[in-house]
Amino acid sequence: MRQERIEFQCGELTLEGVLRLPEGEGPFGVVVVCHPHPQMGGDMRNSVVSSVCTALAGKGLASFKFNFRGVGSSEGYFDNGIGECDDAQAAVSFVLSRKEIDPERIGICGYSFGSIVALNVAVKEQKIRAVAGISPFIKPADLLDGYTKPKIFLCGARDGYIDTKSLQQQVEKLPEPKEIVLYPDIDHFWSGQEKGMAAKVGEFFAGSI
Repeated sequence: MRQERIEFQCGELTLEGVLRLPEGEGPFGVVVVCHPHPQMGGDMRNSVVSSVCTALAGKGLASFKFNFRGVGSSEGYFDNGIGECDDAQAAVSFVLSRKEIDPERIGICGYSFGSIVALNVAVKEQKIRAVAGISPFIKPADLLDGYTKPKIFLCGARDGYIDTKSLQQQVEKLPEPKEIVLYPDIDHFWSGQEKGMAAKVGEFFAGSI
């Protein structure tokens, strides 16, 4: 696995990220991974984000994790999810520009706040073939009602921020293909339990992009 620190542009802002590429010639499928809430300490070094990137590598997929505006060395300021969607779109555009990446095999994944961003970008960006939401918030509630690409939602049954019953009801009405996985005794933060969940994410993208 090769790892490269990246600077890329979102409008006038310079953002930072890390591109991980499998060994070999490529081109590779890739998943853009969005981190949790910047104002709650979320960044691309988050353990869930890192575990997902490792699991993707195990499936022969590239990953691109990045810091939203105002986080780490990324320029700018927190923008309540609006500018952050632009950041994620810019991350997708960046990976599409790389010769090592197969432009027909792009996925996006988001954890917590990052899921709001990832789901919104997935709906708008036609190049994205599949989306995963970890401890997800589907906002607005009808966002995915017409979304027919592969989607998976993973959540702890003891999540203190998400009503899992409401989440199940939201997912039930969505078009196929879809999957929801609830993990018993897991809360919003996945402390020490990231690996098994990340393996499921890796399997999902390996089969859908």
